[in-house]
Order: sequence, then C-alpha cells, then structure tokens
Amino acid sequence: MQTWTLVSICVLLGVVTRWGVSLNSYSGAGKPPMFGDYEAQRHWQEVTSNLPLHEWYVNTTDNDLNYWGLDYPPLTAYHSWICAYIAKIINPEWVELHRSRGYESPAHKLFMRATVLVADLFIYIPAVVLYCLYLTDGSSKKKVSTMFCFLLYPGLTLIDYGHFQYNGVSLGFFLWGAVALGLGWDSLGSMAFCLALNYKQMELYHALPFFCYLLGKCIKLGLIGRGLFLLVRIAVTVLVTFALCWLPFLSDPDQALQVVRRIFPVARGLFEVQYMILKRHTQCLCCH
Repeated sequence: MQTWTLVSICVLLGVVTRWGVSLNSYSGAGKPPMFGDYEAQRHWQEVTSNLPLHEWYVNTTDNDLNYWGLDYPPLTAYHSWICAYIAKIINPEWVELHRSRGYESPAHKLFMRATVLVADLFIYIPAVVLYCLYLTDGSSKKKVSTMFCFLLYPGLTLIDYGHFQYNGVSLGFFLWGAVALGLGWDSLGSMAFCLALNYKQMELYHALPFFCYLLGKCIKLGLIGRGLFLLVRIAVTVLVTFALCWLPFLSDPDQALQVVRRIFPVARGLFEVQYMILKRHTQCLCCH
C-alpha cells in the first residue's frame, strides 16, 4: 500500500509539473511567419481534417509543404486527425483551412496543451510506472525514486510542454515495448516498438538494441525449433503492424513512396537536409 501511495504521489507531481510548464508561453508564440512547432502541430491538424488522405503528404495549392508540411510517419498524421476532429467540435476556427494559419488564443492553447497531457496519461506515464515497478532492481523506494526521475525529467517536459511536441507518445510506445520484452511478451513488444517507429522515425535510434536483443534470443533458443518459431512470429507481427499503419497509403505505390520521401528526405541531398534541420532548430532556439 505504501508503494502505491508513493507511486500516486510521483504521478501527481509529474502531472502538476507538466501542467505548470504548459501555463507559460510556447516556442514561436506571436512570431510569424512560422510560429514554431506549436503551429506545426496545429497546421497538421488543419491539413488532416480538411484534405483527403492522399493529399496529406503531397504539395498542392491547399497543402504547401514548405509551410510545416507533414514529415512524420502515418501514426502522427492519424493522431493529428483525431485531435482535429475534437477541435472541430469545440471550435472549427482552430483548424479552418488556410484561414487558421498562425491561430493563437487562450482557449486553443488550453486545448493543445491538454492533448499533450492526455497522450502522456494514456501512453507514456503508465509505461513508466510499469517499467519502474517490474523491470528495475532494488527496493520499492529505489524503484519509486527511478520513477520520480523519469516523470520529472526536465528535458522531455520542456520540449513537449514548453516548446511543444508529442515526444511522450513515441517514447511511451518504446517503453511499452521494453516492458513487454522484459516480461517475455516478445510479439507485443515488437508491435509496440513498431508503433513507436510509425509515430516518429527518430525511434530508429532504439531499433538496433531491439533487433539485437530479439535476434539473440532467437539464436539462443536455436534457429531450428523454438528459435525459428519465435523469429517467424516476430517477423509476422512486424509486417502486420506496419501494414496496418500504412494501409491507407498502400493502394498507390507512388503515394506510399511520397510518404517515405517526406519522412526521409535524402533526395534533397545530405547537406541540404542538415541545413534544414539546423535552420529549424535555430528558429526554435530564437523563439525561446
């Protein structure tokens, strides 16, 4: 009982800290023409709620890719669509095509902040709790201390609630994958990590440890017998998960390739891509 009391306090402190940061201004507020990543997320909601799916990643008269064009995998786009659906119910002006560009109001800020917190409450925070309680060593107090460090880590809080992003979603899926692997649920862990990859391509940073762990486990079990069965099961899980995430784009190969080009814009050249990334981060720092 004492452990769960401490866990509840940690979670409450994490939520209060997040909401406290969200009460302040956000990166890019009132600074045209780009307005920062807050506007990027709002604009993605505008695009996904007003345009047909096959135009989400394509440059058109209604979708200027030079103005915060979608460049994250499909799960991010679906998440934006869900947020936009709710936004339209509350106030359609928040995601009105073209006319909502750079929209800023206290009510909309409250809505956007709430979407980040809800995502954390459903995905990131439960994964942290389970990971710390079941996969970390030591006493209950040590586990709670680890949880405290996770939930009050300033970097993630400032980026998601001060700068404005949804990194907790991809990191949450990653943690769910780690929890599942730690408990021996290899297929579920593979599925969770695939969801993380399909939300943000930066989760590729974690792909090698996942791959090596699972391959090593298959080899240890023997590639003739149980190990082979596990390898096939994991492969099928990965393929099915990716297929479901990409299903709306798979009917047209050119459309799927366009999504890939937006996610990995290597065709523009390595130096140009590095320049665009540096420029974006410089804008974000200037906004602060």
